[in-house]
Amino acid sequence: MAKTISLAAELRSAWVDQAQRSPYISFGLAGAVLVILTLIIISVISAVNGGNSMNLRHALMGGTAGFAATSVGAFLALTMKTISTRRQDSMLGFAAGMMLAASAFSLILPGIDAAQGILGNSLAAAGTVVLGLGLGVLLMLGLDYFTPHHHEVSGRQGPEFDRISRVWLFVMAITLHNIPEGMAIGVGFAAGDMPVGLSIATAISIQDIPEGLAVALALRTTGLSAMRSALVAAATGLMEPLGAMIGIGMSSAFAVAYPVSMGLAAGAMIFVVSHEVIPETHRHGHETPATIGLMVGFAVMMFLDTALG
Repeated sequence: MAKTISLAAELRSAWVDQAQRSPYISFGLAGAVLVILTLIIISVISAVNGGNSMNLRHALMGGTAGFAATSVGAFLALTMKTISTRRQDSMLGFAAGMMLAASAFSLILPGIDAAQGILGNSLAAAGTVVLGLGLGVLLMLGLDYFTPHHHEVSGRQGPEFDRISRVWLFVMAITLHNIPEGMAIGVGFAAGDMPVGLSIATAISIQDIPEGLAVALALRTTGLSAMRSALVAAATGLMEPLGAMIGIGMSSAFAVAYPVSMGLAAGAMIFVVSHEVIPETHRHGHETPATIGLMVGFAVMMFLDTALG
């Protein structure tokens, strides 16, 4: 018990130190979280009074599909001893391309259309989605700054907390990565627009398979057994149904919250692609196959969005 209290006190002290060193990031994260919590509370009240249980069910199913796809990829790692870094970087590039296309065609553009229908002004509509983009960036920047995690190139990030091993710092980084994906799925189903929700859930689920495989293989290089690596990689996908509940909650509060939430989910995903995925695909010198993978992923997602929309 004493050890638990000591760990909690140490982490709390590290957070306070981080906040003092970067007050603007701290205020940005606090503001973004406050807006999200407010929207979720309003949506809960709305659900009690009227309800959108069908959309909620669809969002949960979409988030669960993402978790299932991550698990499939993770357990595929049990069937292979290794995978070349070139192929792994190509798969991650493919995932990045799908996320970028989903952000543009399934979130930003529909968000602008929805805002224009609500506000009746194209300038105000674009500004509403840009506001959401900014909130998404602030949210991910703050989470990245205040959560201890590990990057292969730059090493440990976030508050100094030496009692957390490198393996679990890596897992935290992947967990952060999955939150905006789940939020995007939830936002996609919030308005009851099945084509939008299905296109986002399909794109994210497809890219979750190579992502789960890559995470499981990466965890094996840290010394974990094959089975434990697969289980941990699969568990990181649990953030997707949770993120989906957050996404649909904050976008169902009132009309203008929907385009704001679409911008927020897009901003968070673009941040993850630029901050996490693309640097990871380039660190082994495989920029060309990674870029080709990104373009193919972008094209596939654009096609899926058109076909389903």
